[in-house]
Amino acid sequence: MTATYTFDVFSSLDGFGTATGDWGGYWGKQGPELLDRRLAIYREQQRMVFGPKTIRDFIQMLAPSSGVTEVGDPWVVHMVKTPAFVVSSTLEGPLDWPDATVIRGDAIDVVARLKEESDVPLRSHGSLSMNRALMAAGLVDYLQVTIFPVITGRTGTGPIFEGAADFDLELIEQRTLDHNTQELIYRPTLHG
Repeated sequence: MTATYTFDVFSSLDGFGTATGDWGGYWGKQGPELLDRRLAIYREQQRMVFGPKTIRDFIQMLAPSSGVTEVGDPWVVHMVKTPAFVVSSTLEGPLDWPDATVIRGDAIDVVARLKEESDVPLRSHGSLSMNRALMAAGLVDYLQVTIFPVITGRTGTGPIFEGAADFDLELIEQRTLDHNTQELIYRPTLHG
């Protein structure tokens, strides 16, 4: 059995995962269709896979000890409650994250093994450098990019594909959410 692996990422039109300044979450462009779609995705049975930087950031923002009493949107609540693997050679468990298992080792080896052993799909939200390496190794089955209708040329941070290999993308699914936001699901193939 081989589980599918989805690299799920939010992006500005110009390819940044985050921005400084007064944008706010989702660049202030979330609407009910986006939030309903995210909830439907995260209600599906799956396991999350995070790299060390992303899980540290999520723990700071979302973990019970962070002091945040309201986690936020329902899809985020589901993501936090979804069983997770954290691939890291530096972090030690247990983590302040419900149902997280730290797996030591190289992400390529770990995810290849998880794909063979998992009886449910695997999904990673964020974890940019880890997922770029997994794409280059041919381990990402689906690249799900949600593109928000903004250009963050001056304030954009976290360039999603900076330093990535070259890929051909086969569009598998697309939808427009809230009249402006695009969800694109691709099958990536290493170019050349």
